[in-house]
Amino acid sequence: MSELAPGSQTVLDERTELRDSDDHERFSHYVPKDKLVKAMVTGTPVVALCGKVWVPSRNPEKFPVCPECKEIWQSLQPGKPEE
Repeated sequence: MSELAPGSQTVLDERTELRDSDDHERFSHYVPKDKLVKAMVTGTPVVALCGKVWVPSRNPEKFPVCPECKEIWQSLQPGKPEE
């Protein structure tokens, strides 16, 4: 066990890290392209079709599409068959 030098103090660094506790972090989400670009530049949050609110910072191509967003998107496309 090491000892601290005389007169030194220890500091407890307590930080709270906020994360979504659901599976939304594992997917890329559908967001209007203009809003996505603006959010990436300004750091403002966006709202996906499924309702997830977040500040995009990762490449969405590295993640599978959110099933909820995909289902909503397909329901908005008239005449397109579902997969």
